[in-house]
Parts: sequence; C-alpha cells; structure tokens
Amino acid sequence: MTGPLDGILVADFSRILAGPYATMLLADMGADVVKVEGPKGDDTRSWMPPVRDGESTYYLGINRGKRSIALDLRDEADAELGRELARRADVLIENFKPGGLDRYGLDYNSVRADNSGLIYASITGFGTGAGRHVPGYDLMVQAISGLMSLTGDPDGPPYRAGISVFDVMAGNHAVIGILAALRHRDATGRGQHVEVNLLSSALTGLVNHSSAFAAGGVVPYRMGNAHPSVFPYEPLPTKDNDLIVAAANDSQFRRLCEVLGIPEVADDPSFASNADRTENREQLRPLLTDRLVERGAVEWFDLLVEAGVPCGPINTIDGGFAMAERFELDPIVEVGAGGRAVPTTRHPIRFSATPVSYSLPPPELDEHGVELRKWLGDKDA
Repeated sequence: MTGPLDGILVADFSRILAGPYATMLLADMGADVVKVEGPKGDDTRSWMPPVRDGESTYYLGINRGKRSIALDLRDEADAELGRELARRADVLIENFKPGGLDRYGLDYNSVRADNSGLIYASITGFGTGAGRHVPGYDLMVQAISGLMSLTGDPDGPPYRAGISVFDVMAGNHAVIGILAALRHRDATGRGQHVEVNLLSSALTGLVNHSSAFAAGGVVPYRMGNAHPSVFPYEPLPTKDNDLIVAAANDSQFRRLCEVLGIPEVADDPSFASNADRTENREQLRPLLTDRLVERGAVEWFDLLVEAGVPCGPINTIDGGFAMAERFELDPIVEVGAGGRAVPTTRHPIRFSATPVSYSLPPPELDEHGVELRKWLGDKDA
C-alpha cells in the first residue's frame, strides 16, 4: 500500500488555497488526485515572488502529488470530460461560488445522478444561504469573523494573521468531512454532499474567544501577545531576544520560579493560582523579567524545557525549520527527481502501518493532459 487512501480517486476542481491544500493532504495519504485547471491554470501559479526555477513557491507548496489536466469547461467537449471524471471519482472537491458549476452539469445533484457513491465536497466563503453571493477570501473572513479585532496591540490598529489561517483551517475541515463521508460510504454504499465555509471554520477556530461570546456574552478585545485567561503566557524579554513563556498551571509556574532562582515568588499568595497571577500580572511580570534578562533566549530555552517549563524563542521561518531538524522531525521532503525535484514541507501526520508518500512533484499546467484525456475517452487525444 502507498497510503491509507490508496485506490481513492479525487477529482479536484478547486483552486487557490483551501481546496488545493486539502487535496494535497489527500494525495499524500495515497489518493489519486486529478487537478482540473482552466486554460490559464491555477491563479497561484502566478503568485510570485518568491520563485523556484521560475515557478511560484506558493503554488509549489500546496500542489504536490497531483496530475494536472487543463479543461475549458465553457467548451462542451471539455465539460463532458469533466463530467466523465466526476462519474469515475470517489471524491470531488470544488470551491466555485455556489452555483458556479451548475451550467456545466457538475453541480452535486447532476453528478450524483450518475455516481451515487460520490463524496462531493464544496468549500465556500459564507455558505449557500444568504451569503452565497459574497466572494470568499481569507483576508475578508479574518476581518468579518472578528479575528483581526483580536490581533495587534491594544492601542494599535487591527492586524491580519501572517498566513491565510482560515483557508488552511477550512482545507483541514474539508479533509475531515471527506474522510468521515468515506467511512459512511463504506458502511452504506452511499455518497453525500460535504459543505465547508470559511466563516464557520473561522468561528469554530476562534475557540476560547468564540466561547467567551457564545457562552458568556463577552466580546474579547486586543491584548497584543497577552492571554486573557493565563499568565505568564506571552513573550518576555531576555538578554538578547524575547522568549515565549507558557507556564499555564501551578506546577509549571513553580518550576519556572525555581529555575529563575526566585522560588519565594511561587509561595506569594498574590501569585498562588492562575487566576491570581492573571489578575496581578503587572506586579508579577517585572519579577520574572528581572531574572530573564540575565541570560539569552536560547540558553533559557534549554534550561526551562529541561525543567518542564513550556517556552520557546521567537524564530524567523528558517529558525523554525532548524528547530524541527533539531527535534528530528525532518521537516523538508524532496518530491520528484532530476530537474523537477522540489523541496516541500513534510505531511503533518505519521502513520505506523500506512505511511504517507510523495509520489509526484507539483505538476506543470496540463502536464498529464494527454494521458488523462485518453483515459477519459477523448478520441482526439
């Protein structure tokens, strides 16, 4: 076996990020993913810089393991090839605006008439109800969901997250839904429509902040890098760089104080519980930083982690990869060979019995078009 999804055919009619990220994860797990692109290709092919050998690293980062076929769905012959692919597929994933595939006979109701076992996954921005007409872009959802109101300094402007966090989250939710629907199909033989939207993914992804409002009627606010319910749980200055310290319970806080050489602080009634430490954070913070500035962040990291205190230096991306190498996580895998060998980030899941595989590098536009057209019955291919 080449992965837990070996034998599953995925028709990928998605583009940009959420859908392609989801289908890359499925491909890593052994699914045969056919990436259907328009004549100009996925938009992310042109999202550059940065580049590697003239190709967008954005595109390369989310499209390994797939075969590409370029179809102009406005052309009836090509649309029929798309429908034939849907008839053969186990999974179809798309992120068109709601109703965008209806004109091509590739909507869920049309496709399931010929393929009752199909898992049809749709990713939209705001669902298929009153928000169906609104375009779905991650930055919009960061603003609309409230995330940006939580990000940044208390007295500064709201900020977006540094990545398209809700596209990635929605892609993960799509994978979860697809896998659950495949399990249901195993039991019943029936497919179903799996729907994911960015705003719902965002609201569930805001976790404690969502619950603060839903369960407590509290509207959270920006606190910079501070946590509303835990202290210390933020960057603190050291001799050279800031260090994230996340002593989130009483035993971790006591160990922190012991390593810093101030065990008496852990015995102070003002800091006895997390609630006390959170309420009195302005009194506690200088007691910690007075000791932390005596050493550098990396030195403190080694000392504190050895003592069981969660912490970490604030790295740039290269430092994050270096830390993963230090921890033997092997974060980079090279996919392909020769001139098409592409370094990409390792799949996040490890399986003991059905390991993931990296069978194909990110495809060039229509790279597999001829073979796929023949397979789908195009007599002119």
